[in-house]
Amino acid sequence: MSEPQTEEAPELSFVLPSYNEARRLPRTLERVAAYFDATLPSAEIIVVDDGSSDETSRVARETLVGRAGAQVVTFPQNRGKGAAVRAGVLAARGRRVLFSDADLSTPIEEEARLRAALDRGADVAIGSRAEPDSRVTLPQGTARQSMGRTFNVLVRLLGLTSFRDTQCGFKMFTREAAQAIFPTARLDGFAFDVEVLYVAERAGFRVVAVPVEWKNDPVSRVRMVRDPVRMILELLRIRLRYPPWGARETIRAVSASRSSSATERSRERSGGPP
Repeated sequence: MSEPQTEEAPELSFVLPSYNEARRLPRTLERVAAYFDATLPSAEIIVVDDGSSDETSRVARETLVGRAGAQVVTFPQNRGKGAAVRAGVLAARGRRVLFSDADLSTPIEEEARLRAALDRGADVAIGSRAEPDSRVTLPQGTARQSMGRTFNVLVRLLGLTSFRDTQCGFKMFTREAAQAIFPTARLDGFAFDVEVLYVAERAGFRVVAVPVEWKNDPVSRVRMVRDPVRMILELLRIRLRYPPWGARETIRAVSASRSSSATERSRERSGGPP
């Protein structure tokens, strides 16, 4: 694995949060690398090992050896998917940033749909299993589907977002949006997606849902009793952190960061002073 390049920003940064994925990573990374070699050769791959107890970091480094710009970020202890995604996004150098689940439940080939949405002017494109043209080739079990529906109802009741599928782990951001949103996000657990979407929408970024293909992986990291309770508590944390009467200052800070990023890019293009 080579050191990150500094000469030119990659077209895309691909962030892969991973926890105890040593067995699955080689197949996933080989498929992703082959896809990018054929479509976006400059894309960088960033694996974030979320404090795994297996050989996730070693396997990731060995699989990515010799690949320009590849990075492996390793947490000393498990912090949660939200923390892993945030670290990867903030380490990214690409003009756009995509994160995905390690099981590739949404095939990597679907990134072209999200990229097309950004080409049409979106700042954030989220893969969705709930759109009319979405294709779920292997659905979740009844219990997990029921859990998901209940979670989405709570998200709407709390007024956090109107999107019908917040938890599909396949989302793409412009660099401007990613660098403004993720430093503000605080949740480390599975509900981090909801906070990211809430902040993005309130800060004025254009967020669109994109229908994608999706296949359930029965080897899930979600624990059916413990994690749903944690996710509900995290939703309440979002609501308390951004109450309707007090979220303005936080969102204003995100908007200011957005304006600062836009100004910086304009100066870079014009060659003006920093």
